[in-house]
Amino acid sequence: MLDINLIREKPEYVKAEIAKLHIEAPIDEILALDAKRRRLVAEADELRSRRNALSREVGRSGGGEAAQGLIEQVRAINARLEVLEAELEATESALQDLLLQVPNLPDESVPIGRDESENIVVRTWGVPREFDFEPLPHWDLGPSLGIIDFERGVKISGTRFYILRGAGARLQRALITWMLDLHTQKHGYLEVYTPFLVKQECLIGTGQLPKFADNLYRDIEDDLWLIPTAEVPVTNLYRNEILDADQLPIYHVAYSACFRRERMSAGRDTRGLKRGHQFDKVELVKFCTPETSAEELEKLVHDAEEVAQLLEIPYRVVQMCTGDLSFTAAIKFDIEMWAPGCREWLEVSSCSNFKDFQARRANIRYRPRPGARPRYVHTLNGSGLALPRVMIAVMENYQQKDGTIRVPEVLVPYMGGQRVISGP
Repeated sequence: MLDINLIREKPEYVKAEIAKLHIEAPIDEILALDAKRRRLVAEADELRSRRNALSREVGRSGGGEAAQGLIEQVRAINARLEVLEAELEATESALQDLLLQVPNLPDESVPIGRDESENIVVRTWGVPREFDFEPLPHWDLGPSLGIIDFERGVKISGTRFYILRGAGARLQRALITWMLDLHTQKHGYLEVYTPFLVKQECLIGTGQLPKFADNLYRDIEDDLWLIPTAEVPVTNLYRNEILDADQLPIYHVAYSACFRRERMSAGRDTRGLKRGHQFDKVELVKFCTPETSAEELEKLVHDAEEVAQLLEIPYRVVQMCTGDLSFTAAIKFDIEMWAPGCREWLEVSSCSNFKDFQARRANIRYRPRPGARPRYVHTLNGSGLALPRVMIAVMENYQQKDGTIRVPEVLVPYMGGQRVISGP
């Protein structure tokens, strides 16, 4: 959420920055409601002051007709205040709803562009492997080895679901456990395990609601929502809290299943594991001071990159232009692994700095020093990394001519010493 003072004081600047995102936001409506709210507050304050003065006069009047006249004035003020307070409550609620529809503003370093075609490749790592045979896409490779079962996934749950079998399930579990160990033992993150169901206010806090309600799964009876990413519960761990400065920065890593409605036209994105309604992810979340968030984003990207490097899979880092930023991010970098069977770069991590956007929505603050006025923290997150696309990259990059898959060296201990996947 943007600071209302920024919108009030620099409306044309805010409009110009939002225009770079190629979306619309109700800035004029916000300004009108904000002006109305301030008028109502001023009138209510004036009436309360007048009521207090009249009440003191009643006390000094000694009773009688004079007192009765003053009491009638107080009653009239109370009646008007009741109307004003109801109108003020409705105005504040409408204003809050509009503010939740305003996206974050892009950082000044973000390149201006219309859509993903204008994103910038910042760097690449590794050289795509040259095969002496035609590499298979994972949707052929996995079933041929018996480690992916698409048909039974559809039978159980419908389209965009699948079953991992035997070594396939173990490979995914090995990746998750290894990534958690890497981030906790080397990168300094504290692992947390959080619920997969959250309250509505948690999704408002991280920016998924109200804008992306159609992409989420919801239990209406208990009004709980299945998380689209562990970012939601982990960020909300500190909702409505004031942290001490010496607690920052806070680094958390969490494994979770993720649930999203994927709506898209038929095509290659619908094949295989790439887009499913349920998938697993290891998420990195940071809380820091405004002064350090740019540096923390660099570290975050590095931590995610190291996963790809240790797996020895070629990847590239792509900076999102303004037209391809998410609703909540001020600046965002994607890490994309090369998948030779699919013949495409697969996004396995989006590393974002939200600055104080989420912190304002979730009311997460810190006190710079004892007795100082609280300030909003900056929040950041990124996948470290996301399944099943890492699975796709591993399977396709490590496939062999005989149809088997070699296990990446860093995963061998997590696979119980298994070095080759030749079946379930």
